[in-house]
Amino acid sequence: MNLRLLMVLAAAQFLMVLDQAVMNVSISQLVEDFDTTVTTIQAIIAFYALVMAGLMLIGGKLGDIHGRKRIFKIGLVIYAAGSALTAASWSVASLAFGWSLLEGIGAAMVLPAMVALVAGNFEGKDRAVAYGVLGGMAGVGIAVGPILGGWMTTDFTWRYVFIGEVILAAGIFFGTRWMLEPPMEGRRPKLDLIGGLLSALGLAVIVLGVLQASNWGWLKPSNSPVEIFGFSLTPFVIIAGLILLGLFASWERRREERGEDPLVHLGLLRIVPLRSGLSMMLAQNLILMGIFFTIPLYLQVVLGFDALDTGIRMLPTSAGLFFTALAGSALASRFAPKKLVRLGLVVVFVSALMLVGTIEPSLDNTDFLIAMGVLGIGMGLIVSQLGNVAQSAVGDQDRSEAGGLQYTAQQLGSSLGTAILGAILITGLLAAFSGNVENHSAISDQTKSAVQKQLSSGGSFVSSDQVKQSAERAGISPQETEAIVAGYEDAQLQSLKLALLFAALLVIPSFWSARNLPDRVLGEVEEEPAAAT
Repeated sequence: MNLRLLMVLAAAQFLMVLDQAVMNVSISQLVEDFDTTVTTIQAIIAFYALVMAGLMLIGGKLGDIHGRKRIFKIGLVIYAAGSALTAASWSVASLAFGWSLLEGIGAAMVLPAMVALVAGNFEGKDRAVAYGVLGGMAGVGIAVGPILGGWMTTDFTWRYVFIGEVILAAGIFFGTRWMLEPPMEGRRPKLDLIGGLLSALGLAVIVLGVLQASNWGWLKPSNSPVEIFGFSLTPFVIIAGLILLGLFASWERRREERGEDPLVHLGLLRIVPLRSGLSMMLAQNLILMGIFFTIPLYLQVVLGFDALDTGIRMLPTSAGLFFTALAGSALASRFAPKKLVRLGLVVVFVSALMLVGTIEPSLDNTDFLIAMGVLGIGMGLIVSQLGNVAQSAVGDQDRSEAGGLQYTAQQLGSSLGTAILGAILITGLLAAFSGNVENHSAISDQTKSAVQKQLSSGGSFVSSDQVKQSAERAGISPQETEAIVAGYEDAQLQSLKLALLFAALLVIPSFWSARNLPDRVLGEVEEEPAAAT
């Protein structure tokens, strides 16, 4: 086994994962530093994953055209430039450009190349071990991210993390000299720019619709800029995104029929194990990143913990994911991926329900830490299997495209997880708060009307102290202010429980989707899969 190459690729995997974990525990500080709202930071986090999802197929194809090692190196340079700008960011716009856009573009080039380089340099059980190590390093990034981000944010500044990323990217770039790439066979394909534009726009429009659902309303308009047939704009925006993806699929088929190079060969999606693996990657990231967006809000906004305390309390998930992902690569030599993934889903379902039970006005550390640890164990079992499932389902010619699809699914899941659970959280908060105020006898009709008018324009997940200050500035009496704050605090807990319960329910269709995963041990006397191209 080429250990030096594996170390370089593992460091790259760590770097790509670190960002989201750091940002999730720094939400409150980012809101304060840039004088913005939780909803805005939620959008920036979702935008980062969305840029990666939208450009991942293009990144994979660029590896086929120009060589995976070369694209890996170019992506690292772009990523480092984005990290440098993020460290120096002075506004929400500069933060979004450096972190969400430039780093997203860099990651979209690095990740598909990384997966293809692993598949092209390791075989059989070594490949399973390599993917287990990468899954473990993803766990390390998630483990170190909250602690490192929390420590830096609390004692120094979150900006130092991104300065460190620039240094780490430089070290990985130096290590690329140990990478060996098989020579390109046959002619180089051409890049399908129209297909890339259609796929990126389709994904972006869908996530935009979900992100705005808490402001516009899912169906009934609340603050929708346009009402269509009495409905909010949300469902129509999501439908428009689906239409764009349909046009993308139609365009790809036409290019293949004309003998031109598509952005992705749709025949790959007819490979059942690959298709099932992709759906599981989307679901796994949707659930995990949705929970990782929700839990810091509970710890920081509701309970008032700082970023370091938040990172410490999220550590059991990260540690559980890391060690279980490493163990999962060993278990893969004895058990089929289908069994291990389904076992992981059951564990994730139980952990999400456990987390719902821990959302109370005061934190029970023991129950909460156990629930977070169980979540990490379940996620580790899933993560350790899916990379090998996806790459083992295709031949060498299709490695980059499969890698692009793999990370598209993962980052779309991350983006949708943040957007959907964030939208459910805000929608549930506004609905519960509205009901609590309306049903409280100590609040006058005049005050109720004023609160409802304010809520009709949307809202964000803020601390109860901010609600109290707003009520006092509006001249509301102390008795009514106390009742409003109590109603808001109850609404916070209800909305958090609703979001986590939704995450748990997402496991059910995921368990059904896992039925088509391989039910044999991968790496045992297997033939090279036929090329979809």
